Amino acid sequence: MKVWRKARRFLAYTPRQKRMLAEAWLLLAWARFLKLLPFASAIRLLGASREETPHAPDPAEAAAIRQTGAALLIMSRHTWWTSNCLVLAMAGMAMLSRRGIESTMYLGTARDPRTGGMIAHAWLRSGPWVVTGAKEIERYTVVAVFGRSRACGGVQRSVSHGS
Repeated sequence: MKVWRKARRFLAYTPRQKRMLAEAWLLLAWARFLKLLPFASAIRLLGASREETPHAPDPAEAAAIRQTGAALLIMSRHTWWTSNCLVLAMAGMAMLSRRGIESTMYLGTARDPRTGGMIAHAWLRSGPWVVTGAKEIERYTVVAVFGRSRACGGVQRSVSHGS
């Protein structure tokens, strides 16, 4: 019964929404594969290290950014692999880049309040909006920043990260 309900829900989407959900699922798989590689190998695909894209809002891009985040969140629940924060951020960066939208991925660390050990988190920002990983980002210290400009991986129109 659960499968039938999911199928009916999927069929209710418009063709455009279905394509976006399929794209999200495929890019989540791609990002999961990248996560299996040594980080030094995958880092070249993330964008310019230590570069941050502008925070200025572009109202023309707001809907696409919101739809991208929603599609990733929906499809991350339907993968048989773990689609954690890093996988979501990498897939989101790729989806936005395909639409010519700039984004910045942040990697942060913090102390786990329960165990005292180190924990890590990744999130993606485009303009002033956090696309993925918005939960509790204020408690993490940013340790790496990767910006991807409109020039698909380049650093045009980006500003240096100040930390």
